Amino acid sequence: MSSDAINQLLNTACSPYRQAGRFAWHFSHGKLSRDPVFKGMLELGLLQGSSDIKVLDIGCGQGLLASWLLSAQEQCAKGEWPSGWSAAPAIAHVHGIELMPRDVERAQRALQPVTNRASFEVANMCTAEFPPSDAVVILDVLHYVDFPAQDDVLRKVHGCLPQDGVLLLRVGDAAGGLPFKISNWVDNIVTSIRGHKTLPTFCRSIAEWQRDITAIGFSVKAIPMNTGTPFANILLVCKKEAA
Repeated sequence: MSSDAINQLLNTACSPYRQAGRFAWHFSHGKLSRDPVFKGMLELGLLQGSSDIKVLDIGCGQGLLASWLLSAQEQCAKGEWPSGWSAAPAIAHVHGIELMPRDVERAQRALQPVTNRASFEVANMCTAEFPPSDAVVILDVLHYVDFPAQDDVLRKVHGCLPQDGVLLLRVGDAAGGLPFKISNWVDNIVTSIRGHKTLPTFCRSIAEWQRDITAIGFSVKAIPMNTGTPFANILLVCKKEAA
């Protein structure tokens, strides 16, 4: 049942992208089926909280996280859910911020039927206003801006979250040796395939990430999030501490 339920979830989450074009559908299927972070955040219940969770997805691309979470909620409500997984989070709304207009257009075309529960805007995370949110997700994008800008983004995230609000931040471990180098190499290839120019990156070791995020006011737990890949990817589960 678990394998069937996961496949059903994958197909449901990818289906909207057929109307956004062939590339959008193939990219969604490849990313959602091979990247362990999407299954991981559901299996481990990392977005559990109130019954109406507002999620901010920074660097949302074509809106895959929104489609994944909303599809998961629908499927879980039907009782068609992988055994051993935490219940799907109760999502009220997902708002995505993305720098690339082409990706935002794909997200809007694909998820147009659920515009009351998913919205997307073209914006730079360094200058955008972050709406009040229960959870913030940043997957593999913070390293594209320099260290002071990273810290500014993290402080803005801290400010938009309530006490005990959660930030899910996936980063590459700069102390990860060859797997980290492979991560950067593949990152550049994917960036080019998506039609974007490659950019310099600013990376930290996990120890440095934990130190600096803790200083902003989060507790931090590091979870390896590279199952089935050769990468040095780590998911930092950051919870806003009481003032």
